Amino acid sequence: MVRRERWVLLLTLALLQAFAIAVGVYVIVHGTEQLPASIAAPKPTPTPIVTAGPVLDPAADGPLPAKGTLAALLGDAMGDPAIGGKLAGSVLDTETGETLFDSAAATALTPASTTKVVTGVAALASVGADTKLVTKVIRSGTTSIALVGGGDVTLAGPEADAKERVYPRPASLATLASRTARALKAAGTRSVSLRYDASLFAGPTIAPGWKPTYVPEGSAMPVTALAIDAGRVSPKSDSRSADPPRAAALAFAELLEKQGIKVNDNIRPGTAKPTSPELARVESAPVYQLVERMLTISDNDLAEALARQVAISEKLPHTFIGQAQAVHQVLARLGADQGVEVHDGSGLSTQNRITPAALAKLVALSASPAHPELHTLVSGLPVAGYTGTLHDRYDESDSRAGAGLVRAKTGTLNGVNTLTGLVYTMDGRLLSFAFMANDVANPAKTIEALDKLAAIVSRAA
Repeated sequence: MVRRERWVLLLTLALLQAFAIAVGVYVIVHGTEQLPASIAAPKPTPTPIVTAGPVLDPAADGPLPAKGTLAALLGDAMGDPAIGGKLAGSVLDTETGETLFDSAAATALTPASTTKVVTGVAALASVGADTKLVTKVIRSGTTSIALVGGGDVTLAGPEADAKERVYPRPASLATLASRTARALKAAGTRSVSLRYDASLFAGPTIAPGWKPTYVPEGSAMPVTALAIDAGRVSPKSDSRSADPPRAAALAFAELLEKQGIKVNDNIRPGTAKPTSPELARVESAPVYQLVERMLTISDNDLAEALARQVAISEKLPHTFIGQAQAVHQVLARLGADQGVEVHDGSGLSTQNRITPAALAKLVALSASPAHPELHTLVSGLPVAGYTGTLHDRYDESDSRAGAGLVRAKTGTLNGVNTLTGLVYTMDGRLLSFAFMANDVANPAKTIEALDKLAAIVSRAA
């Protein structure tokens, strides 16, 4: 019996092989277009690619989700005992500003890096999206020049990899040195003394509420108007220079030497006269791109530089105190100052206090057609599961539905986890949200809970 089944199997395989050979010969002779319908393979039906749609879709006008259902789902999730500590949240309709969910939304909590939403809004509204930060060299005497910082912390030093793909593309100290050397040679100058000017930013270089470990551990550099590679001792290092302006000046001197310009050894700080003639300059990417980068990768140094530019634009002191006053001044003009107290631009300060309602309102304003100047803030928000500080999140069963849909800024400090952003509901309604947790005992569980809350908003109907 077994032998008979084996023969049947062999005969079947032989017939299938003969059939395949016959079809192959037919195709070679006649082509696939003439294959009988019973033989020809059906053309595959293309599978549509499902995407999240435009970030800000003017055609999206879905209905508001049911308040009761949304509140019940979010309330249950916020009651998770694994979170602990203080938890507050807010969900707003971006079109009308209507509050759809409020759980202690007026409670001012430590925001951590969601402070950068405040900084981004203020920079876009005051400094302007197309403004560029200038690093220049001026002639301060017959054979004396000065390197003048304009607050561009993205300025690339000589060790930066020119082939590395970075967005936005930074200005280069090497380019500035080349242009300076060309101008000096054209004037017949081959030897100079060098000063460096970082006086655009004033006051303390460390913000109120910063821990003394922030600079040594590499969380931020001392805030200054002149630096290369964000004050790092090398582009790939977390370690920061104790004196970023001097480090930038020494690197610039070496580059000039390579260009055939001798630089005297006595390199020291100084203040350039506003009327001094300019020899060369390089410019940063425009502010809107800097805001995008700040938000996507949560760049603390860039946040402080942008906040300081707000102070300059608002004609207030170029200090931490001045920038805080300037930010409040800008937010007041937008009608969004209530519930915001900041002492730095990055959110490293433990003295910052912001309410979930304020964060949700700022995100909603940024998405509003009435404020196109703020739209870059939305495009800079990390995408859940894909980019920036959310690239490795939203892979849990409770949050996976929000992957690719939720756009949000994260915030993390010891005992603090926050999340604010926006998302379209299943029916196409754009909502903004903010969820904040303080006195956190289990950061991993809390982050999962915040992601779950945003995913719930994305499934609202």
